[in-house]
Amino acid sequence: MAETQISRAELLAYYDQLVAVHPHAVLKGDTMPYTSLNGHMYSYFTKDNFLALRLPEAEIEKFLAQYQTTLVQQYGIIQKQYVSVPGGLLQKTDELLYWFAMSYAYVSTLKPKLTAKKKD
Repeated sequence: MAETQISRAELLAYYDQLVAVHPHAVLKGDTMPYTSLNGHMYSYFTKDNFLALRLPEAEIEKFLAQYQTTLVQQYGIIQKQYVSVPGGLLQKTDELLYWFAMSYAYVSTLKPKLTAKKKD
């Protein structure tokens, strides 16, 4: 039996729901929704309709094995800190929240990126 395709709008709604239940996360971006903290992106929704999630190095292999997924590849480059979240997991907000919170916590330990000053 073929797997039912979920529309981009539905997937984005699941992502929005995930971000909404995290107490500190804020969804940004119009064409490419993402979350970031101190200049470090920790999740984003791709044009290919999947969620990329940044995890600490020690947790990546665990996630990949548990969910039978891969590292994110965008524009021919493998993003070694990002895992591809399977669509089925994106629909399970309670289960995915564990990993999303871990991603937020990991990025919060990174040194803030400097931002460019606006010219007058």
